Amino acid sequence: MLVTLDNASELAWEKMQGMIPAIIQHADTGAVLMQGFMNKDALDKTLEISKATFFSRSKQRLWTKGETSNNTLDVQTIYTDCDKDSLLLVCRPNGPTCHLGYDSCFPEQEFNQKHFLSLLEQVVKQRQFGKPEDSYTAKLLSQGTKRSAQKVGEEGVEVALAAATGDRDELLQECADLFYHTLVLLRDQDVDLSEVMAVLENRHR
Repeated sequence: MLVTLDNASELAWEKMQGMIPAIIQHADTGAVLMQGFMNKDALDKTLEISKATFFSRSKQRLWTKGETSNNTLDVQTIYTDCDKDSLLLVCRPNGPTCHLGYDSCFPEQEFNQKHFLSLLEQVVKQRQFGKPEDSYTAKLLSQGTKRSAQKVGEEGVEVALAAATGDRDELLQECADLFYHTLVLLRDQDVDLSEVMAVLENRHR
């Protein structure tokens, strides 16, 4: 169920004495970032300001993630499970989520390969405005659309040639190059990978 202000009262608050566990998931990579607890006031505040807000059991008060560090969590969507006794907040983080400086409070978590393109997309975004002399990505983007498009074309041809010659190792390398340069071109065009995935999902239906 999609959680809104209108149906928040339908949640099973009584099961845990007015508290519900809330899991934070990265909107782009699918990574689990942290887990906290919410009471009704925390959920209402979250829905009001679109920033993940929890009830601190140690401080006995509401706290918005990032209120001191500025590493806030921008809430995109909130769901509840089938029993309506836990929450899933899909968020975009502004900086590390963990107070120890890690992206996730579960630093041992390994990214699933199917999410790695989304992680790589975030790296490309971060390096977009870096110094060209320090980053190949920044250099490529600084050279304009024509250069990024040219690289995608070149890598596409090399993928086809590797497949045609039956060179499996070369095919893997060239496919990796093509995926990376495609992400760079998408960034040049201000297109998110999620938009491309949406097209594929619609075709699959």
